[in-house]
Amino acid sequence: MTQREFPAQPLVGVGGVVLDAEGRVLLVRRGTAPLLGRWSLPGGLLELGETLADGVKREVLEETGLNVLPEAIVDVVDRIYRYNEEGMSGEKQSRIQFHYVVVDYWCRVLSGDLKPASDAAEVAWVTRAEWKDSNIYSLEEVAVQVIEKGWLMALEAGICSGKIISSD
Repeated sequence: MTQREFPAQPLVGVGGVVLDAEGRVLLVRRGTAPLLGRWSLPGGLLELGETLADGVKREVLEETGLNVLPEAIVDVVDRIYRYNEEGMSGEKQSRIQFHYVVVDYWCRVLSGDLKPASDAAEVAWVTRAEWKDSNIYSLEEVAVQVIEKGWLMALEAGICSGKIISSD
């Protein structure tokens, strides 16, 4: 099994910017570390021998019960979380607790029944105003940027509507 906490090297992860026809994005509240209790995009680690697209499909299905079609890569981001501790000499030391290189795709829903599963404690469809303007789900800035980029890609492709929920 892959050592997720304090790894020897970065781990490859995948994430899904899952959008519905109204242009809402799907968020999950994390049930495990990192980001325990926080809202984020569905996703997780790529498995050995699995393609990036297959990894996104599996992770979204496992966490939300939805079958999705990954359309395009939105972004590749580093997710580095540090653990600060006091060293032997009493000085503060920082270690890498988690390091993921995450490939995020924007995805369309094909089928399924939305429900939290696997390591997701809750799921929610979120409007653009909720992720961009008010950020009531307290998303990390990098997540907001990835969602916005994926939303614009889907809007340009005609997959979703932005008329009602756009903050522009």
